[in-house]
Amino acid sequence: MNLRSVGILGTGSYVPERVLSNADLEKLVDTSDEWIFTRTGMRERRIAAPDQATSDLAIAAGRRAIEASGVDPKTITLIILATVTPDQPVPSAACFVQKALGLTNAACIDINAACPGFVTALSLGTGMVECGRAERALVIGAECMSRITDYEDRSSCILFGDGAGAVVLGADAPRGRVLTSFLCADGNGVETMYIRAGGSRKPASAATVDAREHKLRIKGNETYRFAVDKFRELVERQMREHSLTPDDFGLVIPHQVNYRIIESALRRIDIPEEKIFMNLEKYGNTSGASVGIALDEAHRAGRLVEGKYVSLLAFGAGLTWASVLLRW
Repeated sequence: MNLRSVGILGTGSYVPERVLSNADLEKLVDTSDEWIFTRTGMRERRIAAPDQATSDLAIAAGRRAIEASGVDPKTITLIILATVTPDQPVPSAACFVQKALGLTNAACIDINAACPGFVTALSLGTGMVECGRAERALVIGAECMSRITDYEDRSSCILFGDGAGAVVLGADAPRGRVLTSFLCADGNGVETMYIRAGGSRKPASAATVDAREHKLRIKGNETYRFAVDKFRELVERQMREHSLTPDDFGLVIPHQVNYRIIESALRRIDIPEEKIFMNLEKYGNTSGASVGIALDEAHRAGRLVEGKYVSLLAFGAGLTWASVLLRW
């Protein structure tokens, strides 16, 4: 089989209007702006309106990516939406996106890959276009993390925000060529980050709601070590497999998890901080949407240098980790 070269035709993102600042969180839990910023690098995050669902954020980001690509929506034959916060169990949130955007020829798939969601969806979408199973693909990472955040938990409620990032993939893209991707998981880490109730093992009930078992739980120390190690390993793997040096990278776009995690990882690899794109100060951790949002912002800000390599990295619950290497 002759595989096609796949690249990015357009990028888009969307964040809700409501801002939840560190000062706002001071009114909810025992914390402070200084404490939060020192430990995470976050100042504020965006929160979806009561009438907004994950698909609404995805639709807005997807529309912007399609507009940027300039393609006929009918030539998009695949939608992959990565999220851990779908609108509802059935149907997939991607179906709502298809309906709203008029993508009448597109197959619709939701995937749950936690924080590596966008990077994982980008890898899967690339494979489908590469082998000719899809003509063009709309790949979206979208989350309403505020719906599963426990705002009584001081350690975790400071972290999360809502948003969506998207790209259109095609074999006729002039830039943003996808060179390689890497996906991995370690199921032994299922207890590191989890939501206990709401699935088939523990269906929703008055008791699970009262026990707040529909909220996200995180083991912080274990997560920190895992994220630092995987950041370094993913970058080193790309450098080794493609004989790259730090100078070859135009930009590294990691999952926007925590500034201290990114800072710790940077000490272990020889890539200067100015080549690391971060926007977590404004948006916090948007889970599977974070890399997509950051990629769009970097593109629109002119941070993606033609001819240089762009590294996308993410790690999260599962435990899962993923990377994609682009040549812009």
